[in-house]
Amino acid sequence: MSNRSTKRESGFSLLEMVVATALGTLVLGAAVQVYIQGVQATWTVTQRAEMQQDFRAASNILTRDLSLAGAGLGNGAAVALPSATTPVYGCDQTSTCYVCTTYTSGKCAVSAAAKYPISSGTPYLYGLLPGLNAGPTLVTAQGATDAVTVVYTDNSFYLNCYTAKLTAVGVVTFAPATTPLTQPGNVLPVFPPAGCLPSNVATPQAVNDSVVGLVPGDLVLMTLNGSAVVGEVTAGTIATGVNAVGTTYSVPFATGDVLHMNQTTGANYLNSSPANATGTAPARILVITYYLDSSVSPARLMRQINGHTPMPVAENIVYLKFSYDLYNDATGTPSPNQADGGVSLGLTPVDITKINILNMAIDSTQMGTQGYSRMDLQTSVAARNLTYTNNYPN
Repeated sequence: MSNRSTKRESGFSLLEMVVATALGTLVLGAAVQVYIQGVQATWTVTQRAEMQQDFRAASNILTRDLSLAGAGLGNGAAVALPSATTPVYGCDQTSTCYVCTTYTSGKCAVSAAAKYPISSGTPYLYGLLPGLNAGPTLVTAQGATDAVTVVYTDNSFYLNCYTAKLTAVGVVTFAPATTPLTQPGNVLPVFPPAGCLPSNVATPQAVNDSVVGLVPGDLVLMTLNGSAVVGEVTAGTIATGVNAVGTTYSVPFATGDVLHMNQTTGANYLNSSPANATGTAPARILVITYYLDSSVSPARLMRQINGHTPMPVAENIVYLKFSYDLYNDATGTPSPNQADGGVSLGLTPVDITKINILNMAIDSTQMGTQGYSRMDLQTSVAARNLTYTNNYPN
């Protein structure tokens, strides 16, 4: 006799299974959606924080350079440059230029490069060079972007501890400067001379130092036979010698340099007939140009120094505009917010008191080509090394 139970075991019906599966799918889908939104929110916050950090770093570099415009050049400095061919800036040693009026793939030839301002037929180097509409057009409705160039001396390279002497056409020899040290019955030269170094530095770098020394494309400001001269270091060997004090360095400043500084005529002794012109306290100057590079997409903010290859500062920059506040010492008249740097008013960059960053904008492309966020910078930077007028009552 069989003991098998004939009672039917209970279970889920097909309908119950379908309902349970549907409900599970809904719950799982909702959980996945919440997770995706959380990931997206975290990613957005991270990207925005990174964008803010990059933008802050770029703006800090830009505003720091703007604040140093003219430092070391002297109050109201305007250095006369050669005039046979107007010197240019914003070009590197490949003869590629990056700031001009006509762009091809974000670049231009030396013939179309930005030129130094001319007054009475003579080009001049100032502590600041406005570049109204000198940048590329990124959005037609906005028009051309601006560039800006600042000039100041390099106080991290102690070239001022040497004397400069024109020893041949296109060759300047830098020799250790000395301070006589008088002893009973004897006078000894001392290098380095007093006052050319910071208190925490004992010895100046060699002129051909592998890290900070002179290289092709560098610009050097010298006073030769009483005249201020700017020359561009050109390719070639920096020859060394020895005098009674130490090592001397013969540096090439040949004609045909990219920036047109080393010419045979005009306010420049470097390639006229050598007359052993001498001078003290030479200095490497930094001619730093900021502009937008539209040869890549999205555009980048670039920083180009002297005749060297430009380096990117920040990506996704979509706009850059400046204006300038000036003060006319002759008339006692302020002229604020001049887009052309005062050219239309007959003023020069030595009259600039403030640089206004009207708009430097950066977009994020994290959520596609249209971007999900934009940051804008509007600020002003005092040009304390350009002009100074005491506006306080006596």
